[in-house]
Amino acid sequence: MMDSKTTGIVAYITWIGLLVALVAGDREGAKFHLNQALVIWLAGLFAAIPCIGWIWGIFCFVCAVMGCIAAINGEEKEVPLLGKIKLLK
Repeated sequence: MMDSKTTGIVAYITWIGLLVALVAGDREGAKFHLNQALVIWLAGLFAAIPCIGWIWGIFCFVCAVMGCIAAINGEEKEVPLLGKIKLLK
C-alpha cells in the first residue's frame, strides 16, 4: 500500500497511475489529489477536438504538472478552472 504522498503523485502521472492510486493507494489521505487528477484526466479528453482541443490539452497537461508538484510538496493547491470540481466524495 502506498502512502498518501506517493498516491497523490502517481495519480497525476497517467491514466494507469490514476487507476493504481485508486486501487492500491491511500484513498482517504490522498482524496484531494485523486479527485483533481480524475478531473484533469477527464477534462483532457476534450483535447481530441482539433485546434481548440489541442490548446485545452496543453492546459490540462500544465494542470497535471502543477498538481503533481503540489503533491510532491505535500500541499493541497487547487489547479486553475478545474480545481473546484469535486467528483470523489
